[in-house]
Amino acid sequence: MAPVDLHGIFPPIATPFLDGKVAYDQLAANVEKWGRTGIHGFVVLGSNGEFVYLSEEEKRRVVETVARSAPAGELVIAGTGCESTEETLRLTRDCAERGAQAALVITPHFFGGRMSDAALARHYTSVADHSPIPIILYNVPKFTHLSLTASQVARLAEHPNIIGIKDSAGNVAQLGEYLNHVPDDFSVLVGTAGVLFAGLSLGCAGGILALANIAPAPCVRIFQRVRQGRFAEARNLQLEMIPVNKAITATYGVAGLKAALDLLGYFGGDPRLPLLPLNDPEKSEIRNILRHARLLP
Repeated sequence: MAPVDLHGIFPPIATPFLDGKVAYDQLAANVEKWGRTGIHGFVVLGSNGEFVYLSEEEKRRVVETVARSAPAGELVIAGTGCESTEETLRLTRDCAERGAQAALVITPHFFGGRMSDAALARHYTSVADHSPIPIILYNVPKFTHLSLTASQVARLAEHPNIIGIKDSAGNVAQLGEYLNHVPDDFSVLVGTAGVLFAGLSLGCAGGILALANIAPAPCVRIFQRVRQGRFAEARNLQLEMIPVNKAITATYGVAGLKAALDLLGYFGGDPRLPLLPLNDPEKSEIRNILRHARLLP
């Protein structure tokens, strides 16, 4: 199995829909455009990709489309986490066959009260034992109402096929706890752009950021400036991006992200029902935020 380098910026890309159907041609065009921005790869079927609203066949075709359209050398990471271990492993294998080079596995959470240390360890190690591609843990307590502890992550990091974690809690102290407990070759990835600068400064390998869908170049520059020790420049870029990130995550969510993509020359389109698109005043607010951040003329 070839080593997977998780240092860099990865957008968890939106899935475009046209009349309620996945718009594969527009997805391919978006990927080609993102691929020229300096990002290190793509995360497909993440939260911003509305993976919970896609059928199994759609998930497989989306991964295949992105893998075919991505520039050479850029990673394709597929969100393959399902509620059962068996389904997670099956989707992971299918996505690997279609070009995914790593799998992002969300914490199973429907029976959250039964997801003990032993249950989560068994789930992740069973998937990692049999997966043909490396596994990245996905900690997103906003949606799962579970949070992997530093001790849990440290134990899972001992598995040779579990290579990193995306942490979307937005808690800098928690990122530091992870970094204190995992080996040097285990990648901790910032999962929310609001703490990108802080996380990178602590030693995180990179970021999987909704913001990188619409502001990939600034996110890449923050990553590069931190690695170069140019912290003042990175800090200023971070501060400039905070209102944009807030608008497309906390305030407007996937619908706001897609509206911003449309404004910036990508194909965003509407979210899939039951998510609703933004109304005109909300779209105007997104436009003003993008202009203030110098992302839109």
